[in-house]
Amino acid sequence: MQIKILTVGKIKEKYLTAGINEYRKRLSAYAKVEVLEVKDEKTPDHASAAEEDIVRENEATRLAALIAPQTYLVALAIKGKSFSSPELAAHIAAQALAGKSHLTFLIGGSLGLAPRLIQQADLQLSFSSLTFPHQLFRLLLLEQLYRAFKINRGEPYHK
Repeated sequence: MQIKILTVGKIKEKYLTAGINEYRKRLSAYAKVEVLEVKDEKTPDHASAAEEDIVRENEATRLAALIAPQTYLVALAIKGKSFSSPELAAHIAAQALAGKSHLTFLIGGSLGLAPRLIQQADLQLSFSSLTFPHQLFRLLLLEQLYRAFKINRGEPYHK
């Protein structure tokens, strides 16, 4: 399976980079994982709704340029569908059985994803109704993908 994570912005904190690298290494036994970052837009202080829309649209244009045509597209969105870890694992397995071996996950910037990308997605996925920093979320996503592959292989998950 090939997994691409398209995300807005760079990771600045060393502890997040270490965690991300660890889970990418663990995942390499199960899938080819590629993480691509696009530049985040500067959001003006006290931005209006229209200015925020422009920021999301500019980021969306950069993300959209990296989406492969035949990929199974997953947009991370607060209002998306929630899964337990076993349900997410089953969903990933079902995609593989359906011949969808390329999965792309979209992580928006600090203002989230543009509506057009959310609507374009095959799945809108929510990890929680809580809001997470987009940099931290990359680590959470990689950990859950690793857990899903462990579940699907019937392997124990070592803490």
